[in-house]
Amino acid sequence: MSSPDEFQHLRDEAAELGVAGPLPAVERIAADVPGGRVSALRWGARPGTTLLHGAGLNAHTWDGVLLALGRDALAVDLPGHGDSSWRADFDYRPATNAAAVAALLDAVGDGSPQLVVGQSLGGLTAVVLAATRPDLVRALVLVDISPGVRIGDARQVSEFLAGPQVFPSRAVIVDNAIAAGIGSDRRKLERGVALNTRVREDGSVVWSHHLAYPPQDAPALPDIATPWIGLTETDVPVLLVRARHGYLTDDVVAEFRDRVPRATVVETETGHNVQEQDPAALAAAIAASTA
Repeated sequence: MSSPDEFQHLRDEAAELGVAGPLPAVERIAADVPGGRVSALRWGARPGTTLLHGAGLNAHTWDGVLLALGRDALAVDLPGHGDSSWRADFDYRPATNAAAVAALLDAVGDGSPQLVVGQSLGGLTAVVLAATRPDLVRALVLVDISPGVRIGDARQVSEFLAGPQVFPSRAVIVDNAIAAGIGSDRRKLERGVALNTRVREDGSVVWSHHLAYPPQDAPALPDIATPWIGLTETDVPVLLVRARHGYLTDDVVAEFRDRVPRATVVETETGHNVQEQDPAALAAAIAASTA
């Protein structure tokens, strides 16, 4: 995936979003950190925004958002995803991910605090990062996730990750994703699947992320239990973007408002993967919250 081909879709995606002008400079970078190698896409020369994807996705999930947002940014492949190393211990908890992200920012950043945008597992990782490395976080945007989320609320994604590991074609994966409610725009899903799978010599298709291949008796979805302290014991600005058709129930959002009264909450008419289903709306929400 780390080749010029991984950027071939950007022009089409920019056209779909109505983004004119030359494409931004994007390059793949990486750093060796405790637990393995962490890869990322660097958009522009001086990233002030770091984006963390959800379980089973990769840094390219943010392409549309970053095209619409027009800011220098670092889109990270979380450990076990994209071009980042698979962990031998299969530990992809938010706390473990946050330590890897912090080490990456220490290695490739300039030390300035970041606007950290995280969706799903990436959002929980961002909360832990704010608690453990507050020097790296100046504001948080959480996309359809809260520390109050229950594992049952993410049933669709856990069932999807626990499904087949080998497919006869990428089209079958797209069909399964639509059936599971992961998305509805076939063209966008096809693009995402192409960037998140590889074709084996026999023509079969497998995922590029580790969560599809857990050790025996290990759940595909990592333990997502996350302390609230990254939100309740810090004063960084917080934006929660709730997907109306996502995984946050009314009571979970009510708890979030009660625990984090300084937070702004906005809603989108999308499913859980807001960044893929309506990247322009998410970019607008991020821009408005950090103007």
